[in-house]
Amino acid sequence: MNSHVERLPIDSRPQIPEREPIRPKSSLQHGSRVQDSTFWRLFKRLSGKVALYVTVLVICLYSFFPIYWMIISSLRPSERLFLDTSLVFWPPDLTSYISLFRQTNYVVNFLNSALMAVATITVSLMLSAFVAYGATRLRFRGKTMLVASMLFAYMFPPLMLAIPMAATFRTIGLTDTLWGLLIAHLAISLPLAVWLLWGFFKSMPFDLEEAAMVDGCSQFEAFIKVVLPLSAPGLITVAIFSFLLSWADYVFALILIMSDQRKTLPVALESLLGAHDLRWGEVLAGASLIALPLFLIFIFCYRYFVAGLSAGAVKG
Repeated sequence: MNSHVERLPIDSRPQIPEREPIRPKSSLQHGSRVQDSTFWRLFKRLSGKVALYVTVLVICLYSFFPIYWMIISSLRPSERLFLDTSLVFWPPDLTSYISLFRQTNYVVNFLNSALMAVATITVSLMLSAFVAYGATRLRFRGKTMLVASMLFAYMFPPLMLAIPMAATFRTIGLTDTLWGLLIAHLAISLPLAVWLLWGFFKSMPFDLEEAAMVDGCSQFEAFIKVVLPLSAPGLITVAIFSFLLSWADYVFALILIMSDQRKTLPVALESLLGAHDLRWGEVLAGASLIALPLFLIFIFCYRYFVAGLSAGAVKG
């Protein structure tokens, strides 16, 4: 039996509808979106950096412009001090500096300030290192409160501390002496020095000292040979703070020192501003020389200063 297959004509076959090909999005449109997002991302990043740099620049100008103006004004002749307002003055005139050294006791006052600063640094480093080390390694009740209480002196303005200190020194005969001024400077610098070094010694493991003592060192030798070298950033920070507090002190030196031969630089500089004779040229020259050591210290020691300040405050 032969099978017969009926074939339909081609036109009568069911037609499958053709699907429209999926067209990709326009590469130009996609690329523009990517470029826009990248542009905005880059714009936000750059705008944040520009805003940060502009803010830092404004703060630096606000901080350093008075110092710059003081220096260039000290290099102008006294008769042109209030007439010339240019930001650059050339050639410099050293008349104010020459008059400062010839007509005042600036050299003697400079030596007094330098002696007080060196003595304050030396005594502060020695006493604060031993006190902070003892408060860290020795066990006794209330040592944390004891260290924290050392900062209570900074709750009061210097004038409030200087008046009773002057009355006490007058009783024991230390008024108008550099020894009394040194004690006053130590009363301000020593508490902060102990607090900073306490943070350093507290973060330092005791295993280093034990290893040194196993090798034959005593605890004092381990402190000198191991602990102090590792605490160099903290010691430099204490030295800088002690120098700043002593070198720029005005209140204690004004109240405790009366004779011209024992005055320090800030008080001696104030004496140039008389009631009728305002010697602004010498005042600006003296102030520039007072600020010069501070600039040199921060230029050469600012890394140690920042490292010591952050470690002493955070680790402690």
